[in-house]
Amino acid sequence: VGVYDKYLWRGFDLSNGQPVAQGGVDISALGFTLSYWSNVQLSNGNTADIDWLDGDEVTETDITLDYTHDFGPVSVSVGDIYYNFNVPGNTHEVYLGLTADVLLAPSLKIYYDWDIANELDMDGLYYSLGVSHSFDLMEKISLGLGATANYNDESPFVGEYSDWHNYELSASIDYAVTDQISVTPSLLFSSGISDDAKETIDSEMVAGVSVTLTF
Repeated sequence: VGVYDKYLWRGFDLSNGQPVAQGGVDISALGFTLSYWSNVQLSNGNTADIDWLDGDEVTETDITLDYTHDFGPVSVSVGDIYYNFNVPGNTHEVYLGLTADVLLAPSLKIYYDWDIANELDMDGLYYSLGVSHSFDLMEKISLGLGATANYNDESPFVGEYSDWHNYELSASIDYAVTDQISVTPSLLFSSGISDDAKETIDSEMVAGVSVTLTF
């Protein structure tokens, strides 16, 4: 569970600059993971005239089924995400992810919206290229750094264009309170790349802190 100063998704501020709480549960066995995740709007603030952003309201719940398997140094993931919003427009995305167990852990993730995209006659594809690395600063404390570049191909909720969408830079400090509990403050910066993207999203910064319990 975490608290953040806004909800940022693919460069879009989905909480209108207001704080949110986000939490979920993952259950894994035999390579399969079932995940439940929700976003809660914590404040009306400047969203008082936006009905679907009422304070203390769950604005989105996602359910994901994932299967991950390692093929040598490459980890392959396939899955489906069901996005359930508090407004009309619920949809599904399937995805394929590849991550290499080498320096900077380069990754590629491809999403395909097979639900709303078909209704709107859009291609519905979204690509994410990333790198990340973790550094041990001292016992129980590590620094995580990451960067992604994302390409949109007429994905619903992103835009009717095919071009580079945004890049994201992230940093986090992971503190292992116990073997089972960790606390992670984090920062993320997002900015549009192409002209089409810059017409739909602004440069944004997100700050927050999360607590993870492993059992």
